[in-house]
Amino acid sequence: MNIHPIRTENDYQAALRELSAYFENEPVPGTEDGGRFEILATLVKAYEAKHFPIEAPDPIEAIRFRMEQGGLTGVTRI
Repeated sequence: MNIHPIRTENDYQAALRELSAYFENEPVPGTEDGGRFEILATLVKAYEAKHFPIEAPDPIEAIRFRMEQGGLTGVTRI
């Protein structure tokens, strides 16, 4: 199977190229290609979590953002 850890940007890009081919024709789980796909996806996910972390938003800012998306303003007076 010849899969190795993703340690560099070049390794990461190569893994993404290989994974993208599977999106056109998704392999059957339990097959050799299915196992390779699953392992590569796991390695890419781990690399991205380490090198491109996404922090949780500030809760208040997230609420404000969602309100703006919905066209809502602040407090409604009754």
